[in-house]
Amino acid sequence: MNPNVYLVTGGAGFIGSNYIHYLFAKYQNIKVINLDKLTYAGNPANLKDLADNPEYIFIKGDICDAEIVEDIFQKYRPHYLVNFAAESHVDRSIGKPDDFIRTDMFGVFVLLEAAKKYGIERFIQISTDEVYGSIISGSFTEESPLKPSNPYSASKAGGDRLAYSYFATYGLPVIITRASNNYGPHQYPEKLIPLFVTNALEDKPLPLYGDGKNIRDWLYVMDHCDAIEFVLHNGKVGEVYNIAGGCERENIEITQQILRILSKPQSLIKYVPDRIGHDRRYSLDATKLRQLGWSPKHDFHQALTETVKWYVDHPDWWRPLKSGEYLDFYKKHYKMEL
Repeated sequence: MNPNVYLVTGGAGFIGSNYIHYLFAKYQNIKVINLDKLTYAGNPANLKDLADNPEYIFIKGDICDAEIVEDIFQKYRPHYLVNFAAESHVDRSIGKPDDFIRTDMFGVFVLLEAAKKYGIERFIQISTDEVYGSIISGSFTEESPLKPSNPYSASKAGGDRLAYSYFATYGLPVIITRASNNYGPHQYPEKLIPLFVTNALEDKPLPLYGDGKNIRDWLYVMDHCDAIEFVLHNGKVGEVYNIAGGCERENIEITQQILRILSKPQSLIKYVPDRIGHDRRYSLDATKLRQLGWSPKHDFHQALTETVKWYVDHPDWWRPLKSGEYLDFYKKHYKMEL
């Protein structure tokens, strides 16, 4: 029996690498092609344990490169494409939005064109809850209007709707997922949880934007992976599915909980000026997915504790990353040695 072939783009990143591990843990008869450009957030170390697996193939390349993408489709004929590849950090999009437009929109176009030409059983476009913008009360459903408020979320909204257009126009079997904030192992330490955990481990300040009361819904990365795979096999093509953890927390709550887990003083918190276009609250109504039969499996406090422990146990993974250029934004704007 021939294996099911997955093309996972952006598979060396945080969510993509966890998804690839999830696939190999769940299935025996699969082949995974990982196409990743290996930008700053793509780390081959995330998948080093699969280096000798003949069913795992890594290809360094850009989803915007139509020739590479076409070669992959010609050679491997993937059954499923799951597109994680994206520029994804809001702060970076404010300073250099052109990279986001190119990857998050044009790159999606290249993938869609190849899938249309060669055929695909499912094309999963990984979008984000940020395409909806901010909401003071209530929660966004899949039918809520999109009101992105920064270049990152706008570029993701563009890719999201472009993917849908290929379903509506060409009948391509596209499904779009919009998930809330992820956390877990292997997350690049510029995002809130890994940045604050690793800073606390080094007794450095935790730069908290504004008053710290911005609210996000938190989704453990392995629950996200499970939901993607569930939607791939059980979702309806042409549909959007919100994926939520059901764990809304203020940023200050997350920060204080991290410090408690690490037995570090609250005095490490340093309030810094709010960023431009900082949405106040994200909240997803995931009733549609729950009615289909999926719900998260991990308890937030336990999963956060395990996440913190992972960074405690893997300084060899995150210390080299924190010596790089990604801290320039904070150093420049807040005069902080992070």
